[in-house]
Amino acid sequence: VQLQAFGGGLVQAGDSLRLSCAAAGRTFSSYAMGWFRQASGREREFVAAIGWTGGSTAYADSVKGRFTISRDNAKNTVYLQMNSLKPEDTAVYYCAARYAWGTYTTPGEYHSWGQGTELTVSS
Repeated sequence: VQLQAFGGGLVQAGDSLRLSCAAAGRTFSSYAMGWFRQASGREREFVAAIGWTGGSTAYADSVKGRFTISRDNAKNTVYLQMNSLKPEDTAVYYCAARYAWGTYTTPGEYHSWGQGTELTVSS
C-alpha cells in the first residue's frame, strides 16, 4: 500500500491540528495503521496506532489524552487529531501500515511508510 501523509504546518502551543494519511489500495480496511514521529536528532518514536475497524487503538503516554487516531475505511484515510499541542510535539510525522489484524507500536512491525509531514509547534 502506498501512503501519503499531509496536514503538518507551523502552529502555536495550545493549538489543534489534524494530520491525514491517504492510502492507495483496495484493501485498506485490512491494514493496521500507525503514526510515528521523528524529531531532529532523535529516533523515530511511536505516537498512535489503530486496528482494522477502529475499535482498537493505542497511544504513547506522551500524547495520551491529547491526540486521537481514527480512520475512515471508505475514504482509505487515517487521521491524527492533535489537541493542546506542545513545542515538544515538533517533529516529522509519518504514517505506517501493516497488513495484519491488531495494533502495533514499534517501527519494525510496519511494512509501508508514508513520506512524512512536518509539524512545528512554537512556544
